[in-house]
Amino acid sequence: MAVITGDRPTGSFGNRLAVWRAGFARPALAFRSQPEPRSIGLFARGRQIVAGNFLFAGKLVQAPGAALWDVTAPDPAFAAEAHGFVWLDDLAAYGDSAARQRARDWTYGWIARFGRGQGPGWTPDLTGRRLIRWVNHAVLILQGSDKAQSDAYFRALTVQTHYLARRWTRAASGLPRFEALTGLIVAALALEGKAALVGAAITALARDCQREVDAGGGIPTRNPEDLLEVFTLLNWAAQALAESDRAVPIEVTHAIGRIAPTLRALRHADGGLARFHGGGRGIEGRLDAALAASGVRGGSGGGLPAMGFVRLASGRTTVIVDAASPPDAGAGGEAHASTLAFEMTSGRRPLIVSSGSGLPFGEDWQLAGRATASHSTLSLDGSSSSRLGKGGAEFATRAPVTALQMAQDSNGHHLSLAHGGWQGSHGLTHARILTLDTQGRRLTGTDLLEARSPGDRKRVAAILAQSPEGIGFAIRFHLHPDVDVALDMGGNAVSMALKSGEIWVFRHDGIAKLTLDPSVYLEKGRLQPRATKQIVLSAPAGSFETRIGWTLAKAQDTPLAIRDLDREELSVPD
Repeated sequence: MAVITGDRPTGSFGNRLAVWRAGFARPALAFRSQPEPRSIGLFARGRQIVAGNFLFAGKLVQAPGAALWDVTAPDPAFAAEAHGFVWLDDLAAYGDSAARQRARDWTYGWIARFGRGQGPGWTPDLTGRRLIRWVNHAVLILQGSDKAQSDAYFRALTVQTHYLARRWTRAASGLPRFEALTGLIVAALALEGKAALVGAAITALARDCQREVDAGGGIPTRNPEDLLEVFTLLNWAAQALAESDRAVPIEVTHAIGRIAPTLRALRHADGGLARFHGGGRGIEGRLDAALAASGVRGGSGGGLPAMGFVRLASGRTTVIVDAASPPDAGAGGEAHASTLAFEMTSGRRPLIVSSGSGLPFGEDWQLAGRATASHSTLSLDGSSSSRLGKGGAEFATRAPVTALQMAQDSNGHHLSLAHGGWQGSHGLTHARILTLDTQGRRLTGTDLLEARSPGDRKRVAAILAQSPEGIGFAIRFHLHPDVDVALDMGGNAVSMALKSGEIWVFRHDGIAKLTLDPSVYLEKGRLQPRATKQIVLSAPAGSFETRIGWTLAKAQDTPLAIRDLDREELSVPD
């Protein structure tokens, strides 16, 4: 078990040596100017923390009245989240006297127990994350502190800043490196007399913007929430540089400019991000705040694919489709076999969803969440479109997208695409055709399984010779837990009522069998997966081409008297 308590040094000898050497630096005595809080927390989570309910990395430890550092962490991920200090954002959002007192006490408690290099929090990315929060919430921490506490705070800030100046090179590429570099830049430019530490970090940040953010504003993991984190960090770094009268590298400015329209393309009508490849919806309000801070105006990419996703939007409806292969190599450790899957939101209410990332709920749920059957698309019985190898977290075979066409006319937005994830194993190509009408009231879909080449037809014929009943498949439409769903029209349709008062109806062409089956919604910040339902069209593919048609149509609008503004808070005991 990972333990937050105790003072035995952990981590590499290099980290501990860097902390020891950083301890000889001259402590900063003050900030160059009063820091302003920029990070956004959750009021509900702050209230839970004050009540002694510590929900970190999907694990809940209930310890009313206990100091955070007296809590035994159930696993290393819990300990890492505690040492990252993002919970300061939540305490600041809650903001009562008890929250402010805990923010101060737990910060000074960390300094006393871990400030000399002890504990699991001395890695470059966690140190960068922690420094950003310490600077953002400096007024909260220092308010009511005596001189000894204030001196200890600035001394600890100094040590961590000098440590990062030596160790940021050890951060893994991608989001961890961005966290380390941004933390160093923000802290060194905020503290008096430490600006000389940022030169190499600024150069490295510019280089990583070129290397990690592609020409279309995407990142290798294809995780929308990771992209928002990188975007937010770059905004903070650029603001810190500008406020210190330093030039913002053109590479950073250009990266921010490329990411902004991509994030807009990945945003649903309710403001949440599409939940693919390990990402969640994001903290409410954070995307809007980041876009506003960037100063980048513009649309959502002009209808072109954004980081491999396609967005169809009309009226109050958005449809976001995964239109690319999963990420490969080291970027694919949390990737999902979700090629051709879609999510759909009407107004402020998600309707069709992905199950989401099971990472906070353990290894079994993580594997389940990555499977094709956990997404709103077609899957063959027992086979995902991209498949894991033995002993690795990345996909050994990845579904290649073999066709992608987009069009728009008076009938709406059209998308046609296909992947060959089962071509080698079954001789079948999955094609999907989607049309969202101009008013956002009707999504029409066609799913096809085709054997396109002579070799493919030979492979299918061999399988059918062994299994005359056909190759079983299912088309799944996972529903958000807030959707009230029921079979209708004698089992030939599904009626879905949203909390806004809207009613949508799902129908199909009658070729497949329609059922309403159990499903789960894997949501970060909750203790357990949420029970929900999925619409399933199942049938055997018994020939060289199988075609299934379906529609999702709005049957009733939100009543004009209803303002659909309610948002659900986290359901954790307080």
